[in-house]
Amino acid sequence: MSEAVPDDHPRPPELDAVFHCSEVRTDGDRVLYYGISDVGERELVRRIWPAFREAGYEVQVVNTDTGLDVVVARPHADGVDGVPWVNVGLFLATVVSTLLVGATAWYYIPFSEIAANPLTALRAWPFTAAVLGVLMTHELGHYVMGRYHGVDVSLPYVIPFILPFGTMGAIIRMRGQMPDREALFDIGVAGPLAGLAATVVVTVVGLLLGPFTVPASVLGGGGQVIVFNNPPLLDLIAAALNQPTGYSDPTRTAHPVIMGAWVGMFFTVLNLLPVGQLDGGHIVRAMVGERQETVAAMVPAALFGIAAYLYFVRDLAINESVGLWAFWGLFSAFIAYRGPANPIDDEPLDGRRVAVGVATFALGLLCFMLVPIQVTTV
Repeated sequence: MSEAVPDDHPRPPELDAVFHCSEVRTDGDRVLYYGISDVGERELVRRIWPAFREAGYEVQVVNTDTGLDVVVARPHADGVDGVPWVNVGLFLATVVSTLLVGATAWYYIPFSEIAANPLTALRAWPFTAAVLGVLMTHELGHYVMGRYHGVDVSLPYVIPFILPFGTMGAIIRMRGQMPDREALFDIGVAGPLAGLAATVVVTVVGLLLGPFTVPASVLGGGGQVIVFNNPPLLDLIAAALNQPTGYSDPTRTAHPVIMGAWVGMFFTVLNLLPVGQLDGGHIVRAMVGERQETVAAMVPAALFGIAAYLYFVRDLAINESVGLWAFWGLFSAFIAYRGPANPIDDEPLDGRRVAVGVATFALGLLCFMLVPIQVTTV
């Protein structure tokens, strides 16, 4: 016998049509329906999701050790509830970390000087603005498009870190069901396109700011230095503006703001890998359906192949991009098992969106570098 459900909880007829409910429980604001489904998990969600969504709930299906299916319904979140303290705290921490890294690594301010007067680190604010501007624009692209499609997405979480950029990037959480391929595509593609637009602006600003003067104390040190090679897109923008990206004079170097553009381009390449929950995984899943799994399976092999080529053929060291691509080969293999979000309505995309997807990956290729990081002796 089904337990009576309070009036303020949903019990649409679409559920009873395919689900034999034996018990209903509440857990906070969630409603749990225990029973046996006549159809598979994805088909069950596809049939009941519209009715639950109309009632203001998200649904998912889980299995229990008892063999029962459980339909879990929770209120659909619409907007930010209260002050997002975690997001704010991480953002402020990342402002501090990028200022410190920017001041010491890219503005050549001695740490002893910063320790004596922490406000000295504020001289690196253009670097911080460039890096965070690119990352936040990328994630806010996802956020805005998620809200447009009524998908429950979080505000961006920015991750503070140490060298070389003071951050490991930013993420958002997609907590709601993906209604269809169009929503999955739009949310997935909005981040890279918004981020690339911001990256182009940052690149132009950095190039127009001109060269940055390297202190004599740094030049006298000698030894090895890390070189961040230019993505093709950076060289194209520099050529269009007739601005150099490097200088024969060792006392001059590219402005630190350029590194914000480099971060945007490199993170775009990584995000467009067509695996798992990365943007590329969502975009390809929306474009080709479940065949995305075949594409994703080839990505780790390709990245390991790049690492092997650089190590055995180009004779580069582990810290000269070999380890970087090997790490992403392992990481992509790990996240490929989870797969991208599966839309409830799996109808194919229209041709216009497919064309936008192809163009997005083409722009991503303009940001790709076989050897992003190299070590040289000065």
